[in-house]
Amino acid sequence: MRKKLFALALTGVMAVTALAGCGGGSGESSTGASAGDSGAAGSVYYLNFKPEQDEAWQNLAKKYTEETGVDVQVVTAASGEYETTLTSEMAKSSAPTLFQVNGPVGLANWKDYCLDLSGSDIYGQLTSDAYALKDGDAVNGIAYVIESYGIITNKTLLEKAGYSVDDIKSFEDLKKAAEDITARKDELGFAAFTSAGMDGSSDWRFKTHLANMPIYFEYQDKGIDSTDAIEGTYLDNYRNIFDLYINNSTCDPAELANKTGNDAEAEFIDGEAVFFQNGSWEYGALTADGKLTDDDLVMIPIYVGAGDEANQGLCTGTENFWCVNNQVSEEDQQATLDFINWCVTSEEGTSAMSDEMGFTIPFKSAKESPNVFVKQDAQYTADGKIPVSWNFSTMPSEEWKNGVGTALTAYAADQTDANWGEVVTAFVDGWKTEYELANQQ
Repeated sequence: MRKKLFALALTGVMAVTALAGCGGGSGESSTGASAGDSGAAGSVYYLNFKPEQDEAWQNLAKKYTEETGVDVQVVTAASGEYETTLTSEMAKSSAPTLFQVNGPVGLANWKDYCLDLSGSDIYGQLTSDAYALKDGDAVNGIAYVIESYGIITNKTLLEKAGYSVDDIKSFEDLKKAAEDITARKDELGFAAFTSAGMDGSSDWRFKTHLANMPIYFEYQDKGIDSTDAIEGTYLDNYRNIFDLYINNSTCDPAELANKTGNDAEAEFIDGEAVFFQNGSWEYGALTADGKLTDDDLVMIPIYVGAGDEANQGLCTGTENFWCVNNQVSEEDQQATLDFINWCVTSEEGTSAMSDEMGFTIPFKSAKESPNVFVKQDAQYTADGKIPVSWNFSTMPSEEWKNGVGTALTAYAADQTDANWGEVVTAFVDGWKTEYELANQQ
């Protein structure tokens, strides 16, 4: 096992960790209850993927330790650094007992470290087997949150611009409203879109989440759920929506290389823009200081001018699968299993995951989330809208995403056909190359 870790570190093999649900983080590790204080059998070390939920996990870990005497340590990886951190931490003698993978591509790197959860209590708590990540008959991971993303919209500003959410039902509708707001930007006092920052804290929104759109529609056409060679059928649509974002925003496109996720979030909270591509995980941050309320907020689908837009819902799914490390002691394995089962069954755990973290969790004891975006996603589904599935867990590697992100950044600064051609090359040729590297025998 150590040999494999060494190989992972040397080759830089990375699973597709898209930061679904990740905002900016301080980049510093945080710890909850430290190991070794209670004398209880077994302890828990959770390597957390989500910087925006760090404080909530610290608080929950502390509650669990106070209630059970079991030591729980939570370390949060810096934004965009989860796989690198996981590789480093797994090589240590005190490795994480609980970690996560994003789906089948991530599991391919770490399945040798995954305890089979098929007989566990938490597996029995799942509302659907669809939320179990399997390798053959073995249950190697369990999804702990279902999330949605789209275009978060300030309804109040939109109405000031003379539009309502009902006016935006397609890409052409979105384009019309955004370009009109841009034309009257000085008069209105706000822009259409927040900055589409392309630094590491923000670029995942476009090289991963937005890139899901052309992948999704190509998969739909072909009736597939993965591929060794993407054709790029809908890359013109990808260009159109990206152009709309960067040419109708709070800043000049040439500035995007240095714009951060925090910049975009602050612009939206401060009323500088109507539209902000992000997900349900942003709810707590957007409403924390009271500047924005549920009455101001709605999430609309990411329309790109493809498919049946009249019946399109939000992008809904998960890439967050808990895995228990089978290389740690049996006592630590059991302590970890007990902890995660408590998180999804107890009043304290389910309340924290719903109310503080804003999660919709796929377990029988789940509480209804107060998150307005979660409620809107449920309403879209109830109205017969078809959710856009999360297909970015099939992206062949982190290097593929980085290649697309680099090309997008260059294109934003100089929007020529030639530079868009580099995006297409990174998307299509890069996919084939990275898929072959990841699947070498």
